[in-house]
Amino acid sequence: MLKNQVQLIAYPNRMGDNLGDLYDILEQHFSKAVGGVHILPIYPSNADGGFSPLTHKLVDPNYGDWDDVERISAKYDLCLDLTLNHISDESEEFKDFIAKGYKSEYADLFVHIHEMGEITPDDMAKIHIRKEKEPFRDVQFADGTEGQVWCTFTEHQIDLNYKSEKTYALMEEYIQFLTERGVKLFRLDAFGYTTKIIGTSCFLVEPRVYEILEWINNVAREHNAEVLPEVHDHSSYQFAIANRGMWAYGFALPPLLLYTLLDNNTEYLKNWLRVCPRNQCTVLDTHDGICIPDVEGILPKDKIQAMVDNVQDRSADPILRRSAANVHSVGAIYQLTCTFYDALKQNDDAYICARAIQFFAPGIPQVYYVGLLAGINDDELMETTGELRDINRQFYSREQVNEAVEQPVVKRLLKLMEFRNTYPAFDGRFELNYSNDSSVSMAWRKGEYYCNLFVDTNFKKATIKYFNPKTRIKLNMTC
Repeated sequence: MLKNQVQLIAYPNRMGDNLGDLYDILEQHFSKAVGGVHILPIYPSNADGGFSPLTHKLVDPNYGDWDDVERISAKYDLCLDLTLNHISDESEEFKDFIAKGYKSEYADLFVHIHEMGEITPDDMAKIHIRKEKEPFRDVQFADGTEGQVWCTFTEHQIDLNYKSEKTYALMEEYIQFLTERGVKLFRLDAFGYTTKIIGTSCFLVEPRVYEILEWINNVAREHNAEVLPEVHDHSSYQFAIANRGMWAYGFALPPLLLYTLLDNNTEYLKNWLRVCPRNQCTVLDTHDGICIPDVEGILPKDKIQAMVDNVQDRSADPILRRSAANVHSVGAIYQLTCTFYDALKQNDDAYICARAIQFFAPGIPQVYYVGLLAGINDDELMETTGELRDINRQFYSREQVNEAVEQPVVKRLLKLMEFRNTYPAFDGRFELNYSNDSSVSMAWRKGEYYCNLFVDTNFKKATIKYFNPKTRIKLNMTC
């Protein structure tokens, strides 16, 4: 059972140099503000910022070892990524396949294009891809013969075959191994691409995608863990995930809150709060950009465009969607690359209002390490790597963390996180109270415990009122 407390999202080597540093920083600065930690990929990897794992059973020695991981999991709810869709081309399984061809014991792990029948140009036009070419890769075997496998992301990330029992056996092996080391929550990376059915988008193909998810969820629960499937698309997919008893991502909240606080209009936020999944993890920022598809159907298109234009004109570069037939066929922005603090014009009061709303929204809040430290856009890192999302993936030394926590806005944020972690009403019932269209009033109630958040978007002011049953005193806290 996960703690109903704020979780930190962090890389293994961007708050300090390694997992040992990360643990020390948590203990020094954030032990009261954080109840769980999602550590982004710790595995040996050869591409995509760690998301091309050679295996899930090793820790990259640059980050530390399993003792470091277990020291964190002993005190904090630990979330690690389980990459469902693919495995590295440097994995032992794929190297064996290259050496032995279709006689390899691991051959069935991979999606062989020649076994899929004719794939027409119309079929290709439907496929949802992540690069500017078809999602296939040619391979040459040791004996000189050739084949072709499915490859959605980089050429190093080889897709797994979910029509093979070997793939399920591999995932079950990973889940058992990781839960034995204290993992309580698995973020399911890239699961939407596991459904390879020609004639469809091959992305989030229903009901097949839920069959795969439910199998993973059942195995995780057998090992006393839970799952958090990660997908950026229409919000209805989050409802479908939540309705099946898994944690859903509140990915609509970041663009929704940006619109709310930039336009001083809470109407659409309150509409979402009435219906959003209660078993969700909320975020304002992650290692990816601020994703736009998740808010479609929640915000009108003209409001989305106005918000995108506002942020893009000041501090963000857009990442566009792509399809196999035409890279411009979808024609809409997929992500805005920007820190959330910059997206709100580095306005401390607006930023704290956003976090207060996040913490009072139903679900377990997650705070990305850059957001925790009120980080600003790292243009230098982005320009050095050429990766737009690196603008929000800063490297902080231990000394820089020590400096960042002294910022007034960070101190205000930590105080708010500690309140969210310790006040008993958050284990009770969520209430949305009456307010006008430029404010929002949210509350939690459990027995005699009651707390209310009131946010005035015009003045960017957030106030919490709460009751202490022991002293019978009503208290106010300005965020």
